[in-house]
Amino acid sequence: MTVAPATPALPTTRPAGCPFDPPGSYAARRETAPTSKVRCPAGMDAWLVTRYADVRAVLADRTMSSRGASSVHVNPNADLDEEVHPGSIIQLDGATHSRLRKKVIAEFTVRRVEALRGYVRQLVESHLDAMLAQGAPADLVRDFALPIPSLVICELLGVPYADRSQFQRQSTTLVSTDATREEGEEAYDALSGYLAALFTEKQRNPQDDLFSRLSVAGADDPLTMEELVVLGLSLLVAGHETTANMIALSTLVLLDHPGQREAALAAPERAVEELLRYLSVVQWGVLRYATSDVQVGSQPVRAGEWLVAALNSANRDESVFPGADELDFARESPRTHVAFGFGAHQCVGQQLARVELQEALTGLFRRVPDLRLAVPRDELGYKHNTLVYGVRELPVAWG
Repeated sequence: MTVAPATPALPTTRPAGCPFDPPGSYAARRETAPTSKVRCPAGMDAWLVTRYADVRAVLADRTMSSRGASSVHVNPNADLDEEVHPGSIIQLDGATHSRLRKKVIAEFTVRRVEALRGYVRQLVESHLDAMLAQGAPADLVRDFALPIPSLVICELLGVPYADRSQFQRQSTTLVSTDATREEGEEAYDALSGYLAALFTEKQRNPQDDLFSRLSVAGADDPLTMEELVVLGLSLLVAGHETTANMIALSTLVLLDHPGQREAALAAPERAVEELLRYLSVVQWGVLRYATSDVQVGSQPVRAGEWLVAALNSANRDESVFPGADELDFARESPRTHVAFGFGAHQCVGQQLARVELQEALTGLFRRVPDLRLAVPRDELGYKHNTLVYGVRELPVAWG
């Protein structure tokens, strides 16, 4: 009797000694099996989509449901049949998703975010002042990369920064692939309870912040408390996790490429786009569920099947980004990357992330041009077990 070969596992292992590169099998898959079945840690088979054009097509297809977009495919404890919570801007589809997005998108336009640039720059300078005054060595994650986006998102949303240790701890659990189901539920319930109390206070005493505006606006179409809490949780967690990891990991890249640092400082907008492409910190891609039969490239996909859009593979596609495995701040079109996703669910806070990255990296290397690692390179620990990739600590020195 012929035994059918087992479905290969979702690639999760980065090449040895190459912490910035995605799993090595992606390049071969793009050439020979661009959309192929894999077995995910959550226990289901999915089509792994690796080519840039196919990833964009999947993310732009409105028949692809986003109900699992929080990358639940890499969580062994995931409940794939769990009902999507009202207010989940990440997982809802169609008109329900558009309704939520319209309520927040005005806060994240280019014009609105540019108005925050001065505030972000001030935060960068004040944290550099404190870090330099404290003296070397410093942990760049703790002292710089994490507090800046946390302060910005707290200011924008109206969350007391004094409560950061609570929501950062719960956020860490929610993006971990190692947390048990009980730990995930406990973190979710704790953060939901905190936000419910905060929204209740905003309704009584609104201020000039997004959570207040969501709490009191829209008399003809108000958000329920559950919608407010779930939407607020999504914005708060996403608003600091991705950017904090990008600041620290980008700093490490620039320490590794000192010859390209001046080019990055001379054109920070282009440099940030190239770093976003090169690093692709949403490391396991995003999950989609086919609600009808479709074709992905030459591969038929049936209704009821799962797909994983591999963002980091798409961003290393040589047909779109020649020399894709190389960091190139002179690249002509880095902004065509899909690090923020694509289509209706493209990251709502992408403009804010761009400004934070531009200001943090230029401020850091202009103020501390002799920044260097304070430990041997091979002692650094990386976040291989989280939805958002990064470095756990970044000990640095100068002078």
